[in-house]
Amino acid sequence: MKRRKFISSTAAAAGLTIIPRNILGGKGFTAPSDRINVACVGTGTQGTRVLLQLLHLPDLQIVSVADPVFEDTRYQNWGEFELRNNIRRAIDEPKWDEGVKGCRAGREPARQIIDKWYSKQKGMTFKGCTAHEDFRALLEKETGIDAVVVGTPDHQHAQVAVKAMAKGKHVMGQKPMTNSVYEARLMGDTARKTGLATQVTTANASSEDTDLLCEMIWSGAIGPVREVYNWSNRPVWQTGFTQLPAEEKIPKGFNWDLWLGRAEFRPFSYSYTHTVFRSWFDFGTGAIGDMGCYSFATIYRALKLGDVSTVEASSNTIVGLVDGNPSQLKYVSHPHAMNAHMTFPARAGMPAVDLYWIDGGLKPPRPAEFDEDKLDFEPDGLMFVGDYGKILCDFEGGNPKLIPASRNKSFIKPPVMIERSKGHFADWITAIRGGKPARCTFESAAPITETLNLAVIAMRTGKKLKWDPAGFKTDSDEANKLLKPSYRAGWEI
Repeated sequence: MKRRKFISSTAAAAGLTIIPRNILGGKGFTAPSDRINVACVGTGTQGTRVLLQLLHLPDLQIVSVADPVFEDTRYQNWGEFELRNNIRRAIDEPKWDEGVKGCRAGREPARQIIDKWYSKQKGMTFKGCTAHEDFRALLEKETGIDAVVVGTPDHQHAQVAVKAMAKGKHVMGQKPMTNSVYEARLMGDTARKTGLATQVTTANASSEDTDLLCEMIWSGAIGPVREVYNWSNRPVWQTGFTQLPAEEKIPKGFNWDLWLGRAEFRPFSYSYTHTVFRSWFDFGTGAIGDMGCYSFATIYRALKLGDVSTVEASSNTIVGLVDGNPSQLKYVSHPHAMNAHMTFPARAGMPAVDLYWIDGGLKPPRPAEFDEDKLDFEPDGLMFVGDYGKILCDFEGGNPKLIPASRNKSFIKPPVMIERSKGHFADWITAIRGGKPARCTFESAAPITETLNLAVIAMRTGKKLKWDPAGFKTDSDEANKLLKPSYRAGWEI
């Protein structure tokens, strides 16, 4: 931190003695000068959920927010009053938004939440959270910011992150990194060149379960792994559109042009916004991008994967009546269900791998071990297939176990090979303070994000793609045109 370096150098020059903050303030005390000033860009539902967690981290202080939406009540919950109830618990306000109909979010509710919580904290000097419509204005005007947390829709992640890193800000970005192969590469390269602390919010990458899974595979519990199956019940939002939505009136306080950002202009509709954005090619990455970033972070780490070799994918079809006759309709968005097959080359000590992704509630072939253990498929899950057995996990790699269950009786837990994480946010804070990099940096997550987006491109083109990472191209001209998005004037990066 420039601020802390200034304080330290000035004190040394004046012959002053710096008393450790834990002596001044007691156990767990964080001196105000040591707090990392954070700006939250994107304060819809997911951005607000992350914000609520940040409020309780003594090393951080949220000082500014930005969102093109001032306030709206048409966001989508993951259950009735889910977000409102989370806010009430997080800031200890049991009457928060009492009588408000719908799910309220935006930059003004976020500012209110931050001010309310910090006003209750004894000994905290807080002048109030500033709020901006445009994140670019925030980056220009808020000179005291150390780090930025990105919670926008997918298509704006790179815009915010790259511009923030150009200003010398550390960045934590919402998953997935972006819905663009080009931008994934750009974000990884920018993080490497700047040396700033970055982290993608895939907390499972920092979990002890993921560490245990890695240790099981690395110790040879199932032998060389040659296949991986990953299935999801997503999407659980509106998707599978076969025509563009009708235009709606832009709500008051909603800067639609700014929300669109780099994407081609189109008339406003709520069918593009809030949770539904992930259904559209221009704004989101569908189920594989939304959820695959979690599981693939585990898979890549456990199998030490790098760049993908080939990708192919397909989606379900949908039939409707055209002039009274049954006809296959064309999706104009991400589909109801898709599958993808990705291949990876052999690595040091590990063979080539086939990775299968399946979503929309579909499942892979039922393994014989399921019959022996009388198992049924969970709605989502992850399975590693080795030469000598299989490991079944929760979707993100949690609760890894050998199947059939009888194998676990003789299984000896492998020795600890991996230093355990102090937590996803803690790892990022440590990196900001000059410690070791976080678990899921932009640089390490870039190849994963490239693969996820290549799968979407393979689905859209209907082609099996060979990926040339060094040349940054596939063997398909049609697919190559989709690697980099078209940018509206003024939004190029």
